Amino acid sequence: MTLPPPASSPATDAAASLLAELVAHGVRDLVLSPGSRSQALALAAVRLAGTGVLRVHVRIDERVAGFTALGLGRETGVPAAVLCTSGTAAANLLPAAMEAFHAGVPLLLLTADRPPELRGIGANQATAQPDMFAPWVREGIDAPVPGDAVPDAWSGLAARAVAISLGADAPHGLPGVAGPVHLNLPAREPLSGEPVVVDVTPGAAPVPAPGEPVVLARGPRTVVIAGADAGADAEEIAHAGSWPLIAEIVSGARFGRQLVHGYRTLLRRSDLGGAVERAVVLGHPTLSREVAALLARPDVEVIAVRRGGEELDLNHRSHTAASVVVAAPTGGDDRASDRASERAWLGAWLTASAEQAVDLSEQAPDHDGLASTDSATRRDAVKAELDAVRRPLDRRLLVDAVWRATWPHDRLMFGSSRLVRVADTVLGGKKVPVHANRGLAGIDGTIATATGIALASQAGGAPGVTRVLLGDLTLLHDVGALLLPPDETEPRLQVIVGNDGGGTIFDGLEVAQVAPAADLDRAFYTPHQVRLEQLALAYGWEYQRVTTRTALDQVLTRPVGGRQLIEVPLAR
Repeated sequence: MTLPPPASSPATDAAASLLAELVAHGVRDLVLSPGSRSQALALAAVRLAGTGVLRVHVRIDERVAGFTALGLGRETGVPAAVLCTSGTAAANLLPAAMEAFHAGVPLLLLTADRPPELRGIGANQATAQPDMFAPWVREGIDAPVPGDAVPDAWSGLAARAVAISLGADAPHGLPGVAGPVHLNLPAREPLSGEPVVVDVTPGAAPVPAPGEPVVLARGPRTVVIAGADAGADAEEIAHAGSWPLIAEIVSGARFGRQLVHGYRTLLRRSDLGGAVERAVVLGHPTLSREVAALLARPDVEVIAVRRGGEELDLNHRSHTAASVVVAAPTGGDDRASDRASERAWLGAWLTASAEQAVDLSEQAPDHDGLASTDSATRRDAVKAELDAVRRPLDRRLLVDAVWRATWPHDRLMFGSSRLVRVADTVLGGKKVPVHANRGLAGIDGTIATATGIALASQAGGAPGVTRVLLGDLTLLHDVGALLLPPDETEPRLQVIVGNDGGGTIFDGLEVAQVAPAADLDRAFYTPHQVRLEQLALAYGWEYQRVTTRTALDQVLTRPVGGRQLIEVPLAR
């Protein structure tokens, strides 16, 4: 027999007030996974969604839910909330929390819990949830139980959580840096009651106060290094200082006149990389050993503008800054000499950079040959044209095609696969919004994160496509993220999978030189025979398999109405 809900429930009252307060402080998205202990919060969220003040996204897998919320926060700069029930459900949020902490992405973890008297006594679905994310959140709060002696048990929690998530002072993490906040929310039965009417007034998220900038004096031989999430600030600083810009493909700063091509090679040169005296670092550089080696040198002054939860201090003498500004030029003969030295420094980098640029464009058709009256000449021109059209895809052509198809109104997400390193090596400059989970550089949650990015960037009917470029193992690691509830808006999302049948990223590591081939295959490459077409169709995705550059260009640039999985077979 189903009993009617009680007329009132402290859990229901507290949940309605908490979520109304989140909306009042700028939260617009909540991702939830179903569960019993979180029912009051889930029902309050759905009711708010019905009024249009909150977007609710439902995911059955908490790990997927966590990374979807991470993607929403990545794109908007405002924390999304992820809600789950107690027990192992909460533990599945850990990977997203770790990535958010190290990448400096705002995120709110709302975990429902049993009340204190049911903890540690063998009660069902009860575990040690308070402080379970302690090393990776800017603050963790074990809230009071609604209905106890404390009135309005959860009042004020939302305002504090949003502010800290956006960089307000907190017990853990760098000052001014965004990150995750954990609200552990215990409740006693009854967990549901009659709906509570709460006045909800949507508001804006607080803007953190900017920190005092570090003024960069002119003179030292300087390079600007843009790692993941650096953004356009890196290009602006390089331009202001007339310094070379070393920008990873995932930085969002790979554009401008100061951009250096082939930076790995140039950093190994004694007259360029070996002559660096100062490095200004924005974001989190992770894609090359050459950059890591430079930042570890004790003779290089490193100024790190950090957006993650840890300082960047590879040489143990780096300085962390909230922001930097370039000092204005001074006059006089000494200044003229400094300017000449700075021009020579930048000129040497850009001259070497021009020699490193890679041209992956297809050869132009031989119009004269195709129109020739000589049959042999015309035949050769036709053959060359057909060879170009039928040219099989390799990794370089794949990353180039995706890069060329993406524009400022689109979004591009790179998985932590071999392809991102190929892209970093060969692609030129272009100002497009780029995302990647490089806080810890794991393959976790890539599709879920991209889904959150797509939902946020396309909210309100905004144009554009979100493209995800990743390897087959990165795809398979996040298969659950392919599932979307049928009653939710389908984002425009293209997942482009370079499928080489395993983890060939290990080709570039020491293990490939020392391990027996059979051991390398079994423990690292992990070959598989998954049929991606059936996988895509099972989850309701459109599927395309392409093998030539021409076909890929056509698929990438045709209008996208929903979710597409594009498989590109690649040689091992």
